[in-house]
Amino acid sequence: MIKEKAQILDQEGIRRSLTRIAHEIIERNKGTDNLALIGIRRRGVPLAERLSARIKEIEGRSVPVGILDITLYRDDLTTLAHQPLIRSTEISFPVCGKKIVLVDDVIYTGRTIRAALDAIIDLGRPKVIQLAALIDRGHRELPIRADYIGKNVPTSHKESILVHLQEIDQEDSVLIYEQTGKTDHSSRDAAPNRLKN
Repeated sequence: MIKEKAQILDQEGIRRSLTRIAHEIIERNKGTDNLALIGIRRRGVPLAERLSARIKEIEGRSVPVGILDITLYRDDLTTLAHQPLIRSTEISFPVCGKKIVLVDDVIYTGRTIRAALDAIIDLGRPKVIQLAALIDRGHRELPIRADYIGKNVPTSHKESILVHLQEIDQEDSVLIYEQTGKTDHSSRDAAPNRLKN
């Protein structure tokens, strides 16, 4: 059984985190020249779009946003459904020579990011690839770290992180859930939307 444990971020907390990340991206890259954001489907996409909007507010210049689907690059593809849902990758700019900031909602084991790196490299050779994550919950299985983090949330393996975004879920919040009693994978699937555990 899965039960809600606490709210980590509310709408204002998410807004502040993204504003800070936007400032950090500008500072680290010395402006927006040659910069592009790529959101990992699903919730990395609206986060990348929000970051782009914040950067434009700060710098007065637009930063392009791409959409990356990593389904076919996942190392657990054989354990997914027989016909996994594959959505399109939509990157309208050349990645060669670009400063790319990958954007995702939660970084956990690092395997999603490894898949995203493979997918981007297949499209070309960026000058640099950086990573922005709204939540870092620890428990890395690969030597991958985020360059920009909204909030570090130390978790146990029995806990899960659920990110709600207005564009997809009609609300902004980050919640932590806890597995109680005997592990039941079907109850995980029955939880609201999906859990990052």
